[in-house]
Amino acid sequence: MSLNTLEKIFGKSAQSTVLEHLLKNQGKTAYLSGIAEATGLSHSSVSRVIETLVEIDIVKEERIGKMIRTFTLNENSELTRNLISFYQSLNISLRSEG
Repeated sequence: MSLNTLEKIFGKSAQSTVLEHLLKNQGKTAYLSGIAEATGLSHSSVSRVIETLVEIDIVKEERIGKMIRTFTLNENSELTRNLISFYQSLNISLRSEG
C-alpha cells in the first residue's frame, strides 16, 4: 500500500489519514463509520482524531438527533482554506517530481 500525500511528508498517523480523506472528499458530508471504513481505521481512532479537528475548527460537526453526527471540512475557516491550498499545491509538486 502506498503512502498518501500527507503521509509522504508528515508520516503515517490516524490524524493525517482522516484529514486527507476529508480533503479528498471536500464538500461532502461524512459519518464516523464511513470515514472509518474508507480509511481502514477503527471507529474509536476516527472519533478521537475528528474531535481534535473539530476543536481547532478544521471540521464542522452537525448532530442529527441524539446519536448521529456528520462531519465536513469547515471551508469558512482560514486554517482549513490554507490546508486545502497546501494540499492542492503539494499534490501538484509531488506529481511533477514523481
